[in-house]
Amino acid sequence: MIEHQHADVSGGWLRAATFGAMDGLVTNIALIAGVGGGGAGRDTLVLTGVAGLVAGAISMGLGEYTSVSTQNEQVAAELAKERHELLVNPEGELEELVATWTGRGLPESLAREVAEALRHHPEQELRVHAQEELGVVPDELPSPWVAAGSSLVCFAIGALIPLLTYLLGVDSLGLALGVGGLGLFAAGALVAGFTGRKWWISGLRQLALGALAAFVTYGIGTLVK
Repeated sequence: MIEHQHADVSGGWLRAATFGAMDGLVTNIALIAGVGGGGAGRDTLVLTGVAGLVAGAISMGLGEYTSVSTQNEQVAAELAKERHELLVNPEGELEELVATWTGRGLPESLAREVAEALRHHPEQELRVHAQEELGVVPDELPSPWVAAGSSLVCFAIGALIPLLTYLLGVDSLGLALGVGGLGLFAAGALVAGFTGRKWWISGLRQLALGALAAFVTYGIGTLVK
């Protein structure tokens, strides 16, 4: 028998890590470009970048934790409703499941047989109803702690990249933005490994988005200095 594995698509760590790294890169690239465009010196740029790194990482972590926790709480509330319906209206829920499956082309006799069999296994019955009606798998919900940690750490890593040249003593805005651009391209290419897209297309897309953000903030910086 040929076995295969699927990637994690439940929205746990990968989504949070991707958003965190991209946001860290774009945020600090844009911050450095804007402050640099305003004529700030190395010390101000480093202070701005570090402040953006810390504040952004904390914000992303807290935001992911709140978002995923809220989503899970909403799912739990809907599961409680579904559990109640299975207790007070089992026949109606059975017919609803049969109608769903027959609507997808399953013979009614088979759909009814499977739905009847599920009634002897309440937790599995709830699980199937949750999948069919809510589109979720109750025991595979993403962890808010994993999402928060992934987002916080990856934001910090992404935000550090455009600061590297300044931290190493090289006072060059162009070089810092160039290193940040390389980071964006590399991050986009890395994500392509999970999505199946061509790595160079994904890399160029992220580079273009970061360049747009840097262009806008640099322009604003030159105007308000």
